[in-house]
Amino acid sequence: MSRAEILDILDGTHPRLGRSVALAMDALVILSALAIAVETVPGLDPSLKRALLGFEIVVVAVFATEYFLRLYAAERRLAYVFSFWGIVDLLAWLPAVLMFVPAFQAIRVLRLIRLLRLIKLFNTAPALNRLLRAFLRVKSELVVWGVISTLLLYVSAVGIYVFENPVQPEVFSSIPAALWWSVVSFTTVGYGDMYPVTSGGRLMTTFMLFIGLGIFAVPAAIVTTALLEAETKLDPRDPEPNETKETNKGD
Repeated sequence: MSRAEILDILDGTHPRLGRSVALAMDALVILSALAIAVETVPGLDPSLKRALLGFEIVVVAVFATEYFLRLYAAERRLAYVFSFWGIVDLLAWLPAVLMFVPAFQAIRVLRLIRLLRLIKLFNTAPALNRLLRAFLRVKSELVVWGVISTLLLYVSAVGIYVFENPVQPEVFSSIPAALWWSVVSFTTVGYGDMYPVTSGGRLMTTFMLFIGLGIFAVPAAIVTTALLEAETKLDPRDPEPNETKETNKGD
């Protein structure tokens, strides 16, 4: 079997085996994520723990084998190793190996990076290309929106601190602490752990709630408009996202 055929099978483009291998790998990613979640349940039966450990060993073996096959088949191996997908493929199995070393127990959560592999399902999807085109078209507007939102968050935190700190020093203890109130108010979530009791603070909260409704509607409208224009290609000067490259071939 040639190196090109190996890559076709692993990338899911092989006419006979590609789709089956791709679906099997995606299913393995999802099952391993569920297994990681089950591991955190307290009081698990020892037999179930052993089963989960055995399943993790199988997952590691499969992903490690895939990684080294891709490395073997890559035209430019070093480029693949340092590419985005090369790093994702490596982190799909390496943290699970290191977690057996006591000093590296804390990094076992990195196994969830495997979920990034599911993005490969959309690599060639037209919908993803339209979304990328839309974001590229309005990236300047989104940056401006982000800067304005950040400034408003900070100004509101300063304002609520001035009003509430004298009467609630334990709640609004500092401007950084008041930033949490700003975020909750802007998003109109309202957890209730921080709330104003002064007239000035309540007036500012009312003002920020209305501002928050408008602030978070703006990017949705911007992206929606850009998606419609990307769909119809109203502007031929719109930037086109680069074609998805086979990173494991070193591009």
